[in-house]
Amino acid sequence: MVQLIAGKKGKGKTKQLLDKVNTEIKDAQGNVVYLDKSTKHMFELNNKIRLINVSDYLITNSDEFVGFISGIISQDHDLQQMYFDSFLKIACLEESDISATIAKLDEISDKFHVNFVLSVSLDESELPEDVKSKVIISL
Repeated sequence: MVQLIAGKKGKGKTKQLLDKVNTEIKDAQGNVVYLDKSTKHMFELNNKIRLINVSDYLITNSDEFVGFISGIISQDHDLQQMYFDSFLKIACLEESDISATIAKLDEISDKFHVNFVLSVSLDESELPEDVKSKVIISL
């Protein structure tokens, strides 16, 4: 399952994402990974959550990002949830259509039983129609 937290820059998406991941780690049966563009929020995350700074890995397009996600999943058979802060930036999708990447994440989620929660710096009205149903929080 892919879920979105949508809202313009500065609306509080990261706080919502951090609250969600820190709440859900308490009941998580498997591992949880949080991807971000920096390590800025390291001390706001529960220590059971693995933080990955995506900018360390030289990802230059959305296909490489999906491959990166697949690599993480292939190395952790107990992975249950992944949280992506600044999704458009870390997936190299700024000013791009996100539909194909979201669809690919949906396929990965179904196949490997990993849930994804993404913060997206777009107003809900700016999202493509096919992903609007995935919005769980709109700020």
